[in-house]
Amino acid sequence: MVFLGILEDHKLQHVPATVILSEVDHRRTEQTAGLKHGTGRDADIILIPQPSEDPNDPLNWSNAKKWIIISIISFGSMLYASVLAPLLSPALVVIAMEFQKDVGDITVISGYMLLVTACSGPIVSACSRKWGKRFLLIISSIFGLVGTIVGSATNTYEGLLAARIIQGGSISAFESLVISMIGDLFFVHQRGYFMTIIQFILGAASNFSAIVVGPIATNLGWKYLFHILIAFAAVESILLILFVPETSYNRDHRYDIDELANDRLSDLAAVEKRHATAGSDSKHASDDVIKVETATSASPAFRPKKTFVQELAVFTGTYSNDNLLQLFIAPFAVCTNLAVLWVVIVTGGLTAFFVAQSYDMAQIFMFPPYNLSAAGVGYLSLGPFLGGLLGSIFLGGTLDPLIKWCSKKNGGVYEPEYRLLGMIPGALTGVGLFAFGYMCEQKMSYYATATMHGMDLFGIVCANIAASTYAIDAFRDMSSEIFIVNMLFKNLLFYGFSYFVNDWTFKAGPETVFYVFGGISFAMMATTPVFFFWGKRYRSFWCRHNVLEKWGVRTHAEM
Repeated sequence: MVFLGILEDHKLQHVPATVILSEVDHRRTEQTAGLKHGTGRDADIILIPQPSEDPNDPLNWSNAKKWIIISIISFGSMLYASVLAPLLSPALVVIAMEFQKDVGDITVISGYMLLVTACSGPIVSACSRKWGKRFLLIISSIFGLVGTIVGSATNTYEGLLAARIIQGGSISAFESLVISMIGDLFFVHQRGYFMTIIQFILGAASNFSAIVVGPIATNLGWKYLFHILIAFAAVESILLILFVPETSYNRDHRYDIDELANDRLSDLAAVEKRHATAGSDSKHASDDVIKVETATSASPAFRPKKTFVQELAVFTGTYSNDNLLQLFIAPFAVCTNLAVLWVVIVTGGLTAFFVAQSYDMAQIFMFPPYNLSAAGVGYLSLGPFLGGLLGSIFLGGTLDPLIKWCSKKNGGVYEPEYRLLGMIPGALTGVGLFAFGYMCEQKMSYYATATMHGMDLFGIVCANIAASTYAIDAFRDMSSEIFIVNMLFKNLLFYGFSYFVNDWTFKAGPETVFYVFGGISFAMMATTPVFFFWGKRYRSFWCRHNVLEKWGVRTHAEM
């Protein structure tokens, strides 16, 4: 039995995603000694996946370059995946009055935007696997810019609807591909920190935007939400074009030791040893040229490091030989993996409950006894913003150190299931939803409701970070598809909720609505031990009975 009760597997010699992470307590062998390790205080950490010898491998890029890339795409995620969906929420009643429509009719406008987002997901997934992520991010940013310009110029309900539909084309890539890019750029022991940043943006940053957009809608008018957003969208498009190169990369599969049933460490160590020997004999070689050995070449090849101008190319080649239909099916096919399906349902469901709260905010707090303005409703988002921020800080500061500690206790061996320990504070989701519904029903202080709103987002952020990092570590070869189908599921739920949640709250009251949401969240959290204790055995089962391979659906290119 593995540390903390994870059940051992006896079917495979090596279960994919179970890897040697730390050598402090693990016996150092010639195999592991020949592999690349971290530096400084992470000197005992084996880099997983192993970076190749190609300077164009994203894993080999400098930390400064990686930080620039992650900062730009995080900014894009904040604009499109976080700000766009709740952009009009504080002003729903104001817009409804101007267009002489029901509040539900204005809510549905954002619902249509999210429907476009969901439907574009499989297309984004297929195209990103085929031709990479860069061109999709650029196109998505342009969609966001054009949709924002249309929204700033319209004076009709139909024009606002058109603007939101166009904006919907910008969200999918920034909500899903951005997460899979963490696996492109960072090693296992680094991913928790960067996943925290992205999940904070997706889960909590939208609440900060509500704090800002509420006063803007009240003091300047709702159209200024679009006017101001134009400048940010334009800057994001320029930064993407100039400073975010393609992160998709077809690496010799031997380096992906976290994906292999036979990790072939001795083979990989021998390759590394030959590279080191070749490097010492080539004193006059250029620093920009480095030796590479792939599974398809018996002798090393030379690959020059790409220049800044070369990295500006929008299309950088083909990354999969599969046809587009296979790649289009892949996001749906990965749901035959029960662990993946669980991650999709839990993270998508919890996030959808939070979005349903945002739909209800104006309806609850702009009428007696609260009688808040659009700005006042926006200020209430300070509670969930702080809750999401605290959840991100808490798990961001503890999750990576926790999995390193667990690995050392497990003899240096890392199990992805250790990430699921971060699900424990996720139980606060249900507590917050129950308390929020009760307090709204009893017309209690909006300071108290905002606090409970913050509590449930604290739990949601923790659960999403833990489940998402588990998915990347346990099934990295399917990470793009996992987060595409996760995005599709979430946005279909958002769209569905936009049709009925306001009417349901009006008829049944907030107590009933949020008791239902809270009860379902508790039920979903209660399933976590199944995947914690039996997760390793299931990874072994999936490796031996991979449905995707039987169907001929591949989620990554083989070299």
